[in-house]
Amino acid sequence: MTHETHNKLSPKFFFVSLGALVALITSVSSLLVLFFETLNHALPDALNATYQYGYNSYNFDTIRGAMATLIIVFPIYIVLSRIWKKLASADLGHVDDIIRKWMVYLILFLAGIVIVVDLVTLVRYFVSGEITARFIWKVLGVAVTGLWIGGYYLNVLRGAQQKHLGMFAKVSAYMSFVAVIALVVWSFSVIGSPKEQRAWRFDERRMQDLQTIQWQVINFWQQKETLPVALTDLSNPISGFSLPVDPEFANGNVYEYKKTADKTFELCATFSAPMPEGWQEYGRGGVYPMMGGVAEDSVSSMPYPSGQNDSWDHEAGRTCFSRTIDPDIYPPYEKQVKG
Repeated sequence: MTHETHNKLSPKFFFVSLGALVALITSVSSLLVLFFETLNHALPDALNATYQYGYNSYNFDTIRGAMATLIIVFPIYIVLSRIWKKLASADLGHVDDIIRKWMVYLILFLAGIVIVVDLVTLVRYFVSGEITARFIWKVLGVAVTGLWIGGYYLNVLRGAQQKHLGMFAKVSAYMSFVAVIALVVWSFSVIGSPKEQRAWRFDERRMQDLQTIQWQVINFWQQKETLPVALTDLSNPISGFSLPVDPEFANGNVYEYKKTADKTFELCATFSAPMPEGWQEYGRGGVYPMMGGVAEDSVSSMPYPSGQNDSWDHEAGRTCFSRTIDPDIYPPYEKQVKG
């Protein structure tokens, strides 16, 4: 082998190394975010939460994003890692060997930084009062992830020098698959299956539609001091308002309206599932992984976006809501002008 060939940089090894590094960082970030966010929903802390009724699809956006990223990127990392190990086991040139060492040591460095910074953050929240079961799980999750990655790549580094990988590296690869699958299954058990999510999102849409119709009925009464006889009375081509349609109208589901007194009416709809209720965190649940990479969000009172409470509580199936207009709160527009 000539000196020029020995020092030659292999584009294949360089880009495989870069791809494996990016995929690893993305996978670890998504795994920690998914673990932390699922834990926050499974074990909500009253210190960072309010008791709410309803469903807010935005509550689970972080979990969905982290889960989707992990499901796609983690297998890519496994494939690239296997290719990288085969290439690293071959007779590398001097430049390629430098890249290999830099990659391994960079991963070890990042693993150490994640462990130290996240544990400092966790201890900070511990001394501020978050001494719950999920605090312990978060500490263990961060520590195990960092130590697992560090130990794995230390073994890879030694194995690459000896032209083979140790048993620990092989066992870690299989266990990581099991851990990721278990985490994804657990997340689905906490947030609900895709079928359940779809049912809740349909019901969320129904709640928004009923709130829109309710406001139009109130507006109708304020203008004419009488309630509409039927929902079709609310349609107004001048204002551009058209009646919302149940998302499953093809199955026969419709919104119903009934005038029961001079100022009292009912709104009815058929719901797919009971209205969820329970503690919902209004922040990020206190402790979050350093490498989360997810924008801050907050949870408003459900159902989104009106901040309603249990006045819209419902079970699965047809449910009616009785409403009475209070003229002191919603006076007719004519009286408002005169006043």
